[in-house]
Amino acid sequence: MMRVLALDAATEACSVALLCDGDVVGRCVEAGRDHAPQLLAMIGELMAMGQVSWSMLDGIAASIGPGAFTGVRIGVSVAQGLAFGAGLPVAPVTTLEALALQVLRSVPDRAVACLDARMGEVYWGCFAADAAQGLIALGASCVGPPGSVTLPMPGTEAMRGIGRGFSAYPELAARLGVKMEQQGSRALPNAREIARLGALRLASGGGLDPALLQPLYLRDKVAMTEAERAAR
Repeated sequence: MMRVLALDAATEACSVALLCDGDVVGRCVEAGRDHAPQLLAMIGELMAMGQVSWSMLDGIAASIGPGAFTGVRIGVSVAQGLAFGAGLPVAPVTTLEALALQVLRSVPDRAVACLDARMGEVYWGCFAADAAQGLIALGASCVGPPGSVTLPMPGTEAMRGIGRGFSAYPELAARLGVKMEQQGSRALPNAREIARLGALRLASGGGLDPALLQPLYLRDKVAMTEAERAAR
């Protein structure tokens, strides 16, 4: 069975999880700042609690975004540093994949994960449950105004919605006709789902050399100009 450490710092939430033989324990704090020391502290706590050494791990599952520019960089950098030091492979997982997995219970469930990207835009992606891979993407992940969010062709199951993009733009769920579970519009990515997806990828040979781990930003712009803010 797999032993995988997972971490995420791409959004307001900072989380760490440890998967051991199918069981996952995790820690999560929503602070918005100081993600690097919080990640390291939670990692140390979980490793000690689980009595797991670095040599016992099969790999590290890392959130690569999309999300806050600084948070994504912190998460990727910490994962690379730990993996280099321990000689471990890394498994990249996107924040949208981790979100979607929270509501994908079994085949043929489908979900649209949506995060507030600020500046009047959202990050979004559509996924379907998959028995072997956990989930599969139904198209490329995107960034754009809420009005640009579209769904794939209808399937046998209604699309489930999840993520804070839906609370930032309440009209979005109604326009798309998605099903929202209780608190679904307040959900953020969590390292627990990153650990589960990372374990599947590592087990199937999808681990990477940590030097190859790359952030997924979807856009290069990180802030509006003063003129753009005034025009809103």
